Amino acid sequence: MSDLRIALYQPDIAGNTGTIMRLAACLGMGVDIIEPAGFDISDRNLKRAGLDYLATVRLVRHVTWERFEEWRIPAGRRLVLASTKAALPYVDFEYHADDIILLGRESAGVPDHVHDKADARLLIPMVDGQRSINVAMSAAMIAGEALRQTGFG
Repeated sequence: MSDLRIALYQPDIAGNTGTIMRLAACLGMGVDIIEPAGFDISDRNLKRAGLDYLATVRLVRHVTWERFEEWRIPAGRRLVLASTKAALPYVDFEYHADDIILLGRESAGVPDHVHDKADARLLIPMVDGQRSINVAMSAAMIAGEALRQTGFG
């Protein structure tokens, strides 16, 4: 089991969140949901995407960004933000085994005050003219590289 975690900042789409939770369950990663979410966390769409894997995911729900930070900072965990505003490609970053990979809202990313708190900001390079990669796909790409570097538990 890995000590890496995936954090979702106020996720908008239940299907993406369920898919990320399934990914995390299969890879032994934890998931943090920073609320409010744009849907009911117990929504059937979340369950449809996550199937029966939701029962095995190590999920922590944080009612606000501030509560998440109150949990993260004393634990000494780095916050690694995936952002289209970043310059450092995710494959050029040296991950730690206890990093938290943060992904923003599908509709808006993260606000500046959250962006500023990140210890690192990583980019998934794309061809010119494209806006962004689906958040669940981004989570899978970055988690895969982080696990490749730190070991699969």
